[in-house]
Amino acid sequence: MSARGRSYQYVGPVELKAVVRPGSGGCRISAAAEFGDWIAGQAAAELAEPFTFVVGVDGALRLAPRRSEHVACAGGAMVLSAGEISFVREADRWAVGEVSNQSTGYCPDIGSWSEVARALDDVGLERPCGFTHEVVFRRCPGCQERNIVREDDFVCVFCGSDLPERWNVDPTA
Repeated sequence: MSARGRSYQYVGPVELKAVVRPGSGGCRISAAAEFGDWIAGQAAAELAEPFTFVVGVDGALRLAPRRSEHVACAGGAMVLSAGEISFVREADRWAVGEVSNQSTGYCPDIGSWSEVARALDDVGLERPCGFTHEVVFRRCPGCQERNIVREDDFVCVFCGSDLPERWNVDPTA
């Protein structure tokens, strides 16, 4: 764990990480002015869809277009959280409309919300009190496949084995 919280390494397809170049990544947003500049540069069509986000191990929010891979948004680095986020205009200011931990490349636990909340607070964005859509990820101890747990059914969809109650996606964590 980092000083801020658990960090997540990329656990998705290796070919996606292989194309990430040093210095690449999503737009780093650590202050309200940076967010204002970034959001002003987004086309209406982009604003109609959620964006890809990560919270880097430095605690800063990074944003990229929705069709971006989380590992590319993170520049290949470890993260404190990852998912999808949308923004809405409310009373002459921007706020978070929806936010999830949906990232099959990093599979962050729902407990990573605290890092997302801290990053959004640092930027001065109004936000919900938790993920608006929580995704529960687990690795099957039997076949080692990554699973999304639905409706509290902790059973592997690939082999039928029981999945653990606690987050275990990164076998080195």
